[in-house]
Amino acid sequence: MKTVLFAGVALVFATAGFAQAPNTSKSTTRPTVSSSGSEDIEFVLDAAKGGLAEVELGKLASDRAQNDEVKKFAQRMVDDHSKANEQLKQIAESKSIKLPTEVEPKDKALMQRLEKLNGAAFDRAYMTAMVNDHVKDVSEFKREANAGRDSQVKSFASSTLPTLEEHLQQAKQARTQTTTAKKVSAAGN
Repeated sequence: MKTVLFAGVALVFATAGFAQAPNTSKSTTRPTVSSSGSEDIEFVLDAAKGGLAEVELGKLASDRAQNDEVKKFAQRMVDDHSKANEQLKQIAESKSIKLPTEVEPKDKALMQRLEKLNGAAFDRAYMTAMVNDHVKDVSEFKREANAGRDSQVKSFASSTLPTLEEHLQQAKQARTQTTTAKKVSAAGN
């Protein structure tokens, strides 16, 4: 009786282990394969959306900024992100990825908010937005450069990252200038 019971328990465990083995391997294999491609595609789409916004915001700031450093930074955004957008467009075309052609609603809302500002207030708001945006961009590009699956997309992220890191440093410096200008202006009044 004990032998039959032991054999039955052993059979149950063996069957349970056998039955679970294919399911476990399927569940760990499928998401890895499908998510690696989708993560790269998501990165491409996010980078394209961000690039469009950087160009449009840069154009706005080139026209409206008061501070010369902010104007220079804005023009660099237009130039560098236009170039990166073209590179990204070529990669997307080779992979049949349709890129967005319009700025996202959240970026349109930022533009509308900035359009209502003038002078130093515009400069501070624009530079604060640029610092926040570039902190996020640098993080996303680092992640793709280190963990991306698609070699072309990974290479794009790696080659663009140093420029984004420069943008972040410049944005921080310009933001400090605009904040210092506010303090000096307030002290003089």
